[in-house]
Amino acid sequence: MLIDLSHAVGDYLHDVFIMHFDWWVVLGFIAQAFFTMRFLVQWIASERAGRSVIPIAFWWCSIGGGLLLFVYALYRRDPVFIAGQGFGVFVYLRNLYFVLRDKKQDAPA
Repeated sequence: MLIDLSHAVGDYLHDVFIMHFDWWVVLGFIAQAFFTMRFLVQWIASERAGRSVIPIAFWWCSIGGGLLLFVYALYRRDPVFIAGQGFGVFVYLRNLYFVLRDKKQDAPA
């Protein structure tokens, strides 16, 4: 039983990561790495400040990774992924707008 399960898992992983590997999968991995980078940026900034901080780079990474993942989701025709990433990119853009607007207002004249 355990050997059959092991073979089934191995066959599944081989199918997903080897047989279906193409340039879209490469784009998906790059997009996911870019998107995940935002957490590293936020974590490092917070550790340095000793409090929770969301630097502007967090929003740029969110937008870049979100847009690439949105394109990937469109190609894969995944409605859940399309809706999630499409809405997320809108939220990231809106947050970046607020950050840049506030930065401009706070700048000395």
